[in-house]
Amino acid sequence: MLENSENKTLTIHGETVAPGEAKWIKIPIDRLPTGTLIDIPVYVFNAKEAGSTLLVQGGLHGDEINGVEIIRRMLFEELFKVKRGAVIVLPLLNIFGFIHFSRQVPDGKDVNRSFPGVKNGSLASRIAYKVTNEVLPQVDFGIDLHTGGAQRHNHPQIRYTGDLPESKTLAEVFNAPFYFATTLIERSFRKTAYDRKIPIIVYEGGESMRFDEYSIKEGIQGVLNVMKYAKMIDKIDPMLIEREESEFITKRKWLRAPTAGMFVPQVLNGGSIEKGEVLGFVTDTFANYCEEVKAPYNGFVFCINNQAVVNQGDALFHVGF
Repeated sequence: MLENSENKTLTIHGETVAPGEAKWIKIPIDRLPTGTLIDIPVYVFNAKEAGSTLLVQGGLHGDEINGVEIIRRMLFEELFKVKRGAVIVLPLLNIFGFIHFSRQVPDGKDVNRSFPGVKNGSLASRIAYKVTNEVLPQVDFGIDLHTGGAQRHNHPQIRYTGDLPESKTLAEVFNAPFYFATTLIERSFRKTAYDRKIPIIVYEGGESMRFDEYSIKEGIQGVLNVMKYAKMIDKIDPMLIEREESEFITKRKWLRAPTAGMFVPQVLNGGSIEKGEVLGFVTDTFANYCEEVKAPYNGFVFCINNQAVVNQGDALFHVGF
């Protein structure tokens, strides 16, 4: 594509967004039992100058609200107004899960296990179908914003597709505190994009149903880093104090509860750990026993379960180096 040439026109759900235009498009999905219509809101910011098209998506799981807030702030502060290329923004994909404080849609299905979707399938499958057919064909790469599930708190991190070099590059550019490759899950959004050779990185920060200011700021900074790398914008103002480059994690392990009881962490999420260090312990309510959870190697902890009462085998710490 020639430098300074005019950007392409984007078409979503039959609506066109010409170069130099910004538009809010609604993709109808279904209605509530009350009759209230439910649409997927899509914001499109299309610059006049040619460039790549970026997808920024939040709320694929309805209870993971940090991503929704990241996008809300960027919309409010007009940070998606680009000089080159285009940004397609899905602030809240799973509206049904959001209004029910749930990861899933009302029938219990996970939208992120329903791609590429079926036009006349289940509710989750219909949502996935709309995104796959209306949005994905327009984009060159994307950022999918998530948090830890249940009460697991993820220190800001990027996950990318190992055999897709562009995905690793985007992970490095995003510059979250940690980044690492993860396997593709069948019927997930990232796997569907991968099958279409569209690199997607997944940002994880914080936990479900709880705002985390640090994770939100890291997310905004990371999205802007990617936009600048893609030459969509010329400069960005740092939101966070200067720090070293991301830690590249090559080996990871979940440390699990050795027994049932009350879980008491002894380390801070995102911190370094030493082999043999006591990271936390599980004890009963009457102080009859206390099982320590120790670090298996030198490295970092980048996820901690904030559930106070656990069962044997529950994931407590995600560690790696």
